[in-house]
Amino acid sequence: MAKTKKSVSHEPLEKKLWKAADKLRKNIDAAEYKHIVLGLIFLKYISDAFDEVYERLSSPEMKAEGADAEDKNEYTAEKVFYVPPSARWKWIQGRAKLPTVGKDVDDAMEEIEKDNPSLRGVLPKVFAQERLDKTSLGGLIDLVSGASLGTKEARSKDVLGRVYEYFLGEFALAEGKKGGQFYTPSSVVRLLVAMLEPYEGRVFDPCCGSGGMFVQSEKFIEAHSDHYKNGNGKKIAINPKDRISIYGQESNQTTWRLAKMNLAIRGIDSTNVRWNNEGSFLNDAHRDLKADFLIANPPFNDSDWSGELLREDARWKVTGKNLPPPVNNANFAWIQHFLFHLAPDGLAGFLLAVNSLESDSTIENEIRKEIIEKDLVDCVVTLPGKLFYSTPIPVAIWILARNKTDNRFRSRSGETLFIDAGKLGTAIDRTHSDLSSTAISHISSTYNNWRSIHGEYEDRPGFCSSVSLDRIRDLGYSLFPPRHVGIDDELEQDFLALTHNAIEQSVETYSHAKDDLLKSFARFDEVQTSPQSPILYIPKEHITVPLSEVLTISNERLGDEPEPEILTCTETAGLVLQRERFAKRVATENTSSYKIVRRTDIVYNPYLLWAGSIDQCTVVDVGITSPAYEVFTINPGFDPTLIGSLVRSETMIKLYNGISVGTIERRRRAPAERFLSLNVTIPSIKEQQRFTSLVTDLNREIEQVSSLRKAIKDLISASGRLWLNSHRID
Repeated sequence: MAKTKKSVSHEPLEKKLWKAADKLRKNIDAAEYKHIVLGLIFLKYISDAFDEVYERLSSPEMKAEGADAEDKNEYTAEKVFYVPPSARWKWIQGRAKLPTVGKDVDDAMEEIEKDNPSLRGVLPKVFAQERLDKTSLGGLIDLVSGASLGTKEARSKDVLGRVYEYFLGEFALAEGKKGGQFYTPSSVVRLLVAMLEPYEGRVFDPCCGSGGMFVQSEKFIEAHSDHYKNGNGKKIAINPKDRISIYGQESNQTTWRLAKMNLAIRGIDSTNVRWNNEGSFLNDAHRDLKADFLIANPPFNDSDWSGELLREDARWKVTGKNLPPPVNNANFAWIQHFLFHLAPDGLAGFLLAVNSLESDSTIENEIRKEIIEKDLVDCVVTLPGKLFYSTPIPVAIWILARNKTDNRFRSRSGETLFIDAGKLGTAIDRTHSDLSSTAISHISSTYNNWRSIHGEYEDRPGFCSSVSLDRIRDLGYSLFPPRHVGIDDELEQDFLALTHNAIEQSVETYSHAKDDLLKSFARFDEVQTSPQSPILYIPKEHITVPLSEVLTISNERLGDEPEPEILTCTETAGLVLQRERFAKRVATENTSSYKIVRRTDIVYNPYLLWAGSIDQCTVVDVGITSPAYEVFTINPGFDPTLIGSLVRSETMIKLYNGISVGTIERRRRAPAERFLSLNVTIPSIKEQQRFTSLVTDLNREIEQVSSLRKAIKDLISASGRLWLNSHRID
């Protein structure tokens, strides 16, 4: 019997590299590790490209013609970075097993910057740090050595571009919410570029992250390098050397460095991609720029944008009226900033949270109304949820047009296209989705056909609708697409069920996100203890302090105040409200000595030395508990959620089980003073502050989900459909 051949799975190079590189990461955070890996990949790329030119220049024929393989000008002419001898990959690889390899790589980065002015201050010098295991670094160098990244053949296949983009996405996923600061999912960027079609002109991104918008714009040009039809159907020749010029700004220096490397490996001129730590609002690096295309993914709902310092800024007068945006949310500050930088025929395409489409903010509503009345809104698209690593909620694309009568397209005066693409996502896993090429084409072609003179467009209930300005006025200037596209009668029940499921999945995702965030910061059960040495292992970014620095004994008594809820600290359920029969019994006694417990306080039962003898109050805002218990308040500077997790951890139970006094016969107990003398391992104050900030952002986004839920319920109500009773969204 013939043997069946096993099918071989040809995994792409970028995935193989990622899996191998990630194994070498060990205890280094993804936020730090990305600079190590991407820095080495960049070094390998420019070294490959250099070596190829170097070998050609070193040939007898070229030498006979007077070529000098060490002449920097030769490489400039070839648009290749010059790599000095002590920075070339072969030299680095030969030192991969030495303990000094980290310093060698840092020195190599310094040497490359000296010889290539466009890279000065860009390359990472993080390889000599003590926490980076040099054996792992050597393994990483050997791993990258096996990939051809900068040869002519590899460049023609954009091997490095694929690897770099894949790694950026994986690092963004590994960093979670923080990863959204530097990376917008590739599919979303491709959609924006496909809608705007930036064939030629000035392309601007004032919050450019790692430069993905610029890369996709260049790819779009390359894909249409021979010719294209403008809105009038006329073919226009493209000069490959004179297509687009890019302008960018980024406030995070490490992210700016990623962008500069991302553009350099593709040969894109990044001269006008600027960095300053004040950011685009406080220090606009391109104040006089008027862009033909603006493509951006600004931070959603940013409350810390220094708006109180800019109340008289000229950008808030961009529509003619002086309309300063809210100081506690930068969404509309970004919109006005974008409009300020648009050329007379310019187009802006950008992403914002869905709450920008309609909100309870009077100021935001006034600005939105003014933008609509000035007929600047060309198209609005709602996207599926879970596309972003930084937030699971749906987001929206805004397309603004300075001139809807621009002769490149048909006149759209008084019209706005609404597209609801909320059902076009493809699930990747439980917490992430993506847009397929088919979905991108479907959305972008709908918009491009609608604005084109010769395009074939028609409204599709439940998906797209071309709406008049009067209709938008009638709906209170809401730009939420589901309010405008209507619902296909045959699909109404499916739509409502899907909407309900999407919202519930968002709530579930947030619940998981909070749990995952707490676990990643707390790590209390990783602390290793023993009777001889109470603390054997301290997780990264943690410190060991006496519990007395974290908690203070509270002796706040009830006195003559009215009785609040009564709490007890049980061994099985932790801190709970007392059952009615106990409450009635206690109510007949003098409870003036009972201790007051406030939300986030810690209640400790010194007589129950096992799980449940200590818990945090989360059940009431103010309660009272027996004088036999100890009540602790959390000292300022410590995050209540993290400390609550600490006192309930297995490690904490092990620690306080060993501090009891007395005998079983005389009722063993663990006094509060001995409890507070315990040494505990907790995240550093800086890490706790970072945790608090991330939780605050999550809570804000949960509010957005609630706002979205309300909008959907309003839509259903407005549709006049009464079958909601059987599919209620509570």
